[in-house]
Amino acid sequence: MQPACIMRTPGLLRRSSRFLFRSLRRTLDNGPAAVPGATNGQEVPSRALDHVSRPTSTGAGPEELEGKSVADLITERQLLAAFEQLRHLETRLVAEKASRTFEQDPTGFARRAMDVCLHYDALASEIDAIVNETLGPDGVDAAALAELAGVVHGDFLRTPRHWRQHWEDAVRRSAQERVRSAGPGEAPGAAEGGSALAQVLTELGSLVRRDLQKVQLEVHPVYAAAGFPAWETYLRAFHGAVAQRLQELAHNARGCEQLYVLLDWAANVYGSPDFLGAQNLALSSEPLPPLLAPDVWARLESEYTNFLETKIASCFDGILQLEQSRWADAEAPDVLQGRYHTPLSFDVHMLVAEHVKAAGAISKELEATTLQICARALGLFLPRFEKAFLESKAVNEPHLGANINACEELRTGLLARFPGSFKELEKPLVAATCDFQNRLLRGLQGDVQPLFRVLCTKAWLTQDVLQPLMDKVVAFAGHLERVASPWAQETLQEVHRYVVREYLAHVLGRRERFRGVERLTGSQKMGQDAQAIGNTFQGLGSEATWLGQAIPCVADILGETYKDDIQRHLETLIRSYPDIRRDHVLAILSLRRLGRRRNQRLLQHAQELLRAVVKAGGPRAAGGHVLFEEIEVPTSVDVLITCI
Repeated sequence: MQPACIMRTPGLLRRSSRFLFRSLRRTLDNGPAAVPGATNGQEVPSRALDHVSRPTSTGAGPEELEGKSVADLITERQLLAAFEQLRHLETRLVAEKASRTFEQDPTGFARRAMDVCLHYDALASEIDAIVNETLGPDGVDAAALAELAGVVHGDFLRTPRHWRQHWEDAVRRSAQERVRSAGPGEAPGAAEGGSALAQVLTELGSLVRRDLQKVQLEVHPVYAAAGFPAWETYLRAFHGAVAQRLQELAHNARGCEQLYVLLDWAANVYGSPDFLGAQNLALSSEPLPPLLAPDVWARLESEYTNFLETKIASCFDGILQLEQSRWADAEAPDVLQGRYHTPLSFDVHMLVAEHVKAAGAISKELEATTLQICARALGLFLPRFEKAFLESKAVNEPHLGANINACEELRTGLLARFPGSFKELEKPLVAATCDFQNRLLRGLQGDVQPLFRVLCTKAWLTQDVLQPLMDKVVAFAGHLERVASPWAQETLQEVHRYVVREYLAHVLGRRERFRGVERLTGSQKMGQDAQAIGNTFQGLGSEATWLGQAIPCVADILGETYKDDIQRHLETLIRSYPDIRRDHVLAILSLRRLGRRRNQRLLQHAQELLRAVVKAGGPRAAGGHVLFEEIEVPTSVDVLITCI
């Protein structure tokens, strides 16, 4: 009568029988056959096999194993003893077959052969069960692991059975099942953002870390005691399972947050040297294959940068909206460390630093790409910001000063930290700063321009008409104290140059001339004004000392009583301001009556000096400063009559 296990599994009987007959045919020519183990889940074979009482390496004595069937040994996980008995039964069965014992009873041979096969299958299934239970909540006792290690590692095993390969496959399947159990079965959707994916990866990392710690600290020592290392097999099995799970998550990852979470986990969490959480947990001596295939990694980085470009542009839109809301609310800028302050520079610095730092944690290539994206987005943002501000109602000295400071902070800060990536932004930032500076100057010029009209008039001779103008300059300079250097100094010098230039423009452009006492009084008045202008700007800190001789030279020509000394004053003026032109000399000479011949001689001498300046390289080569070049003087009939 056939064993119950065979009766319940006819398909298995047919498959095992076919293999057995092929094996036995090979045995006749090549010696004892090896029958491979079956897959997991097969039924326990018959207990009707002969019992073999022989010592084993399990530690159990012969008297303990006496009377136990192979099935009992397998059930009790005395795997080495079970295998020894199966080996003996198989060898004896093959010998009996060779001696023609079963010529009259082929069915009996097939039944006994099938029992051997099914017991081998049961042994393989028990190996699978032990591997699956090893990392489970209850675990497996050390004795069972030692038995398993002995079977898998034993030198006496016949190679065709591939017990080690079977064990490695079982470890790999166990790792895959455990890794797949971490987090939801499906990858989070794009609508769930990066938090849901981060939770999945956190659970995955915790499970893998916990399992590998158990392998290293509890499982591996048992295998190693049997002479069979198991650590690298488990490590590679889990690595492969994590890689497969990550490939699935990467396939469905969408949006900047999910893509970054995935890349960051692969590079910085799983890829961290202390991922396993203990210094004594050694990784494989050989490098593991990439967690993500190079083409998958490249695709994720590419998609991430595409989303990042849109996100950073959106962040700059948000920065602009915040600035516009402050302008609309007429909020005055803060004063921080003595400087007008707007959050613009801080917001941009934080935006760039955060994204660059995050990208750099993943790879240098992604960091470089992110820098390019930030630089390009900032380059597009600057003209939009400038246009929006200059068209707003918030254009005043404090806001202009705050924006000049912000641009200077961006220029120096970003270029110092990322010189290669933001180098091309230096010119746009300087250009924006200059535009804000020019708007600042135009505001002052609009305020003080009407005050110049009273110069060189009858009222000017007897009144201090310059004081209101200088009061506005002093008030304006108070704002410059809260503007960053060098822009504050440069703007102050430009105001200094503007005041001197406009003063001379009104003096040279007037149509009426002073005569007699009025001319001398006018000369003295110009000298006093020049002193007041010089003292004021010196007190404000202007370093444009080169402007100091312009008004006094003209005043000396106007008030000089010894006409031969006029040439000396004219020479001083031309040498100090080589950008002066013939028209300016004519206008200066027309301020008083010198006679046609003297005027022609002075004009000719002035032209010789000017030609020498041109020959030497021009006004800018001679001094580099510009003053008279920007003064337009009308060529009136009075000037022509006086000088020609």
